[in-house]
Order: sequence, then structure tokens, then C-alpha cells
Amino acid sequence: MAAATELGVPVLRPMQEHGRYDLAFEIGDRILRVQCKWGGVHEDGAIIKVNLTSSCCTPTGYSYRPYEEDEIDLVAVYCADLDRCYLLPRELAVNRRAIYLRLTPPKNGQRASINLASDFELSGAVAQLGEHLNGIQRVRGSSPLSSTSSADSPNVVRTGSNEFRNHFGYYMERAAAGAEIHISRHGRPFARLMPPQDQLLAAA
Repeated sequence: MAAATELGVPVLRPMQEHGRYDLAFEIGDRILRVQCKWGGVHEDGAIIKVNLTSSCCTPTGYSYRPYEEDEIDLVAVYCADLDRCYLLPRELAVNRRAIYLRLTPPKNGQRASINLASDFELSGAVAQLGEHLNGIQRVRGSSPLSSTSSADSPNVVRTGSNEFRNHFGYYMERAAAGAEIHISRHGRPFARLMPPQDQLLAAA
């Protein structure tokens, strides 16, 4: 709650306890349900493990179950070992028992199916989420939902580094068709993919 408030995000709390989400973030004109989880550092500081189940006491003992798609919108993670907060989209959290956020890249160079913790730090994730919600009507269709087009330059598409990696082929096609892809990381400019002709002019 404190970390989100410092970023200027209005934070709401349910009146009743033991619901499927702990907080709600007001971002743009939407109220997003947020489940809060602790994350611990494991494997000699290489990963943060986040358990994604809820527990309740039954006559036969404790029962654990994951979250379903219609129950939450986001998962906020606090890692006390690092004193950092992370924000995960629903797509990475529902119907899973746990998720691992890597603090260091794999030594074998693997990139597929890897969730780097740096891509989900709270400040950058909130900034990207705000861009996504503000531009969702402009980009909804065949494009990934987190990409947005700049109002003053319709050929510019903005996206986060994690989204860019997961939909690399789509963004290559957009660039080949004349769009300029601006990629952010941690809420700051990180890289830019330009159309072929623009790249040739820049090189010249």
C-alpha cells in the first residue's frame, strides 16, 4: 500500500476480510483488484519465489487453491529480503501454484519462459499499466493489449520490455509496416525499433 501510494496510485481496501483480493488500485478510470503476496529469495539469490495459492481451514485440514481469472486483476509482491515491490499481470498468476522471478539471467542464456524480476518492478509496471489503460481503445484488435500509440505521432507504438519480448514477431511486423516501436524498461526508455527505411537514413 505504501509503495503504491508513493507512486500516486489511489489504493482502496475491501470492507470485508478473507476475500479473493486484498486491495484495489485506481488507475485511470478503472478499479483493479490486487492480491498481495510475499516473495522470498531462493537459490543463492537467483530467484524470487512467489506462492500463488490461498489457504483455508477445513474439517480435513488446510485446503490450498490457486486464483481464477475472474477473481483478480493483478498480484502485488513484496520481497522483504530486497525491500522491493513487484506487480504481476493476471495472465502470469491465475491457475498457478507459484511463479519464479529471476534476479539474474540464466547462465545458459535462456530467454523463453523466463520472468525477469526487473521487468515487473512496481514503478515500471504501474507506468506501463497506465499507458495500457489510456490507450486500450486505440490499440485493441490484433495487437497485444499493453502496446499504445502516441497521440501526437500515430506511427509510434510504446510497449514494455517484457511485452516486447513476448510478442517479438508482432512488433517486427509493425516496424516493417512503418511503425516506430519505443520500448521501456523500469518505466524509462530502453530501446527503439525503427522501420527499415528510417534505419537506413539514420545510418547514413
